[in-house]
Amino acid sequence: MKALFISLLVLNLLSLSFSELCNPHDKKVLLQIKNHFGDPYLLASWLSDTDCCTSWNAVECDPTTNRIVSLRIFSGDLSGEIPAEVGDLPYLETLEFHKLTNITGPIPPSISNLIHLISLRLSRLNLTGPVPDSFSKLKNLRVLVLSFNSLSGSIPSSLALMPEIDILELDRNNLSGPIPESFGNFAGRVPGISLSHNQLSGKIPASLDNTDFRLIDFSRNKLEGDASMLFGPNKTSGSVDLSRNLLEFNLSKVVFPNTLTYLDVNHNKIFGSIPTQMTQLNYLSLNVSYNRLCGQIPQGGKLQTLDYTAYFHNRCLCGAPLASCK
Repeated sequence: MKALFISLLVLNLLSLSFSELCNPHDKKVLLQIKNHFGDPYLLASWLSDTDCCTSWNAVECDPTTNRIVSLRIFSGDLSGEIPAEVGDLPYLETLEFHKLTNITGPIPPSISNLIHLISLRLSRLNLTGPVPDSFSKLKNLRVLVLSFNSLSGSIPSSLALMPEIDILELDRNNLSGPIPESFGNFAGRVPGISLSHNQLSGKIPASLDNTDFRLIDFSRNKLEGDASMLFGPNKTSGSVDLSRNLLEFNLSKVVFPNTLTYLDVNHNKIFGSIPTQMTQLNYLSLNVSYNRLCGQIPQGGKLQTLDYTAYFHNRCLCGAPLASCK
C-alpha cells in the first residue's frame, strides 16, 4: 500500500512538472500567426503539442506570469503581411520583425493595442503605407525603429505624445512633407532621432530650438532654410548630420555645444565662415564640404588634423589642410 502511495505521488509530481506553462490564449494567437505565414520553416518549432514558453524559438515568456512578452522574428524566409493577430498578445513588451524583405503591406493598426510595448522594431522589411497615427497610444514605448522600408506619407505629429520615447528611427523610407512642429515639444524625454534618406521638405521648425536632441540625423532630404536652432551653448547634442539638403544659414553665427563630437553638413548652401569656437571641440569629426563657406580655417583643436575633403568645394575657404590664404 505504501509503495502504491509513493508511486501515485511520483506520478502526480511528474504530471505537475510536465504541465504546460504557455498561456492558452497566447499559444492560440501564435499558432494563428504561424498559419498566416504558411507554416514557414523559420517557425518550425511552434508545434501545438509543445510548450511555447520552453520549446519555441523567437518568443519569450514572463517568468512569473508565463504570458508572452517578446516576439522577435528576423533573418529568414518569411513572406506576406504582418498579421493583425500580433495585436492580440496583450502583454507583449518587445515586437521585432527584422531583415525579412518579403514582408510587405502596411503596418497593422492593431499594434497600437499593445499598451505594454517598450520596443517596436519593424526594419529592413518592405512595408508600405503610412506610419500609424495611433502609435501615440503606446505610452510605454521607448524604441520605435521603422527604418529601411517603403513607408510613405507624412510623419504623424502625434509621435511627440509618447512620453517614454528614447529612440525614434524613421530613416530610409519615402516619407514626405515637413518635420512636425510638435517635435519641438516632446511629452516626456527627448529621443535620439533619425529621419534620413526620405523626401522630407520645407523648413526645420523653429520650435526645435526648445528641444535638446542628443543625436540628430536629417541627412539626405529636401530640407531648406535655417538649421541654427538645432545648436546652442546649453544643448547636449553629440552627433548632428544635416548633409545633402538645401539648408542655407550663416555658420559663423552658430554657437555649438561642447558635447558635439560629430557634425556633417556637406552638400548644402551654408555660408559664412567656420567659427573659432570649433577649435575648442577636441573630439570633433567634421565635414563642411560642398557649401558656400569663406575665410581662413581657424588654427587649433582638431581642425588641421582632418582630411582636406572635409573642407573642399566651398566658395573661398583657405588655410590648412587646404591651400594657404592669399
